[in-house]
Amino acid sequence: MEQYKQMCRDILKNGKYKPDRTNTGTISYFGYQARYPLSDGFPLLTTKKVYFKGILAELLWFISGSTNIRPLVLQNVNIWNEWPYETFKKSKDYNGETIQEFALKIKEDEKFAAKYGELGPVYGKQWRDFFGVDQIKELEKELKENKFSRRLIVCAWNPAQIKEMALPPCHAFFQFYVSEDNKLSCQLYQRSADVFLGVPFNIASYSLLTMMLAKVCGFELGDFVHTMGDVHIYCNHIEQVKEQLTRSCKKLPTLKILRDVSSITEFKMEDFELVDYDPWPAIKGKVAV
Repeated sequence: MEQYKQMCRDILKNGKYKPDRTNTGTISYFGYQARYPLSDGFPLLTTKKVYFKGILAELLWFISGSTNIRPLVLQNVNIWNEWPYETFKKSKDYNGETIQEFALKIKEDEKFAAKYGELGPVYGKQWRDFFGVDQIKELEKELKENKFSRRLIVCAWNPAQIKEMALPPCHAFFQFYVSEDNKLSCQLYQRSADVFLGVPFNIASYSLLTMMLAKVCGFELGDFVHTMGDVHIYCNHIEQVKEQLTRSCKKLPTLKILRDVSSITEFKMEDFELVDYDPWPAIKGKVAV
């Protein structure tokens, strides 16, 4: 994962201060691309421990089409809680609950979750029902029947529904590519890239998605290509990024897919095993909401 470390160095060297929507402030650079050969191992960052269970649960949640945080919270995955919690705090039902108490209510009360756990038509909705189009099913069909197509695309950016979303898609558009030697690659365009917290998740998530599709459609593994627009380090993450840069990269882990399925919509949490992941310790950082 030297590619990730080099990106951090490049942003710290060439980026400029830029204010942002969250009033946190960023060191920002526009237009960056990194390539991760999936044959080198599963690209899960080793310069800090990354929460793989959260990555896997989130991706399966996207694929399921869900836009409510309750399925994640039931698995003790709380990576999306901040956004609906902020909405809840503005409601008449808010009585000073902490975010932990909010998550407990989401877990224990289905009616409360239905009212306050919803994020609007975010990723899962767009992937599985973009004005009636199931983009995941269409993608699988094309990969199996017309693998050299240049239209192997899924788009989460739906301008007509952006205002209904708790957070407009950051990883907005992705395309697959099958080489003549039957290797599947994925390129993601990410409009906004939080280098310390978000990007390690995004790299692993879309690499995992590529592996799942390769397994289902009968391909070897190619590359994950990560193209980013506004790529930034939040000002309250600069010291954490610098700490990572002092750490050496370790050998990448291996990800095993344990079951054959006919569609990626059939995969479950227990179908995946992460092997030989030996990262440096985790580094805390606050998410900007």
